[in-house]
Amino acid sequence: MAAELAEEESVRGMSLQTFAASALFSRTFDEGMALVEETAFYLDGRGRTESKNLQRKAQLVYAGESMRVTTRLMQAASWLLIQRAVQEGDMTVEDASAERYRLGGREICLAKREEGVGDMPAKLLDLLERSDSLYRRIARLDDVLFGRTERSAGVATHFKKLEQAFGRVEDGQR
Repeated sequence: MAAELAEEESVRGMSLQTFAASALFSRTFDEGMALVEETAFYLDGRGRTESKNLQRKAQLVYAGESMRVTTRLMQAASWLLIQRAVQEGDMTVEDASAERYRLGGREICLAKREEGVGDMPAKLLDLLERSDSLYRRIARLDDVLFGRTERSAGVATHFKKLEQAFGRVEDGQR
């Protein structure tokens, strides 16, 4: 986690073109594409067999979580491919910066896990953890590179609540 935060800090202030040409981007791209391939191979093969051997309720949980891992990876891969297009000169920074190319699906991808996930096959659990980690890293990169202010807005909201509860404190007053 500390390494990921250090990487995030190294990206702060970096242009999109510089980021797309960086070793961090290359590692993230390679990891993301390999995870997409590994997940597809699992879900179309061994995962299909493993899901059929689960009890009915567990099959429903498996279906939901396999859709979540697929959604995470589709969103991550799309984001990575946009950055690759910038790197290769196939897309302008201005076009790539458009909201429609931002990382999507946050509500689904970051939602709380369903009850019963612990009973899933070990490989699915591994893919869920790794896809969650990748998605969260890309979400932080997206926030830093494209200036999202959700964290700042969250802090501002807390200050507003404090002001409502305790009144505004002017500089120098306590």
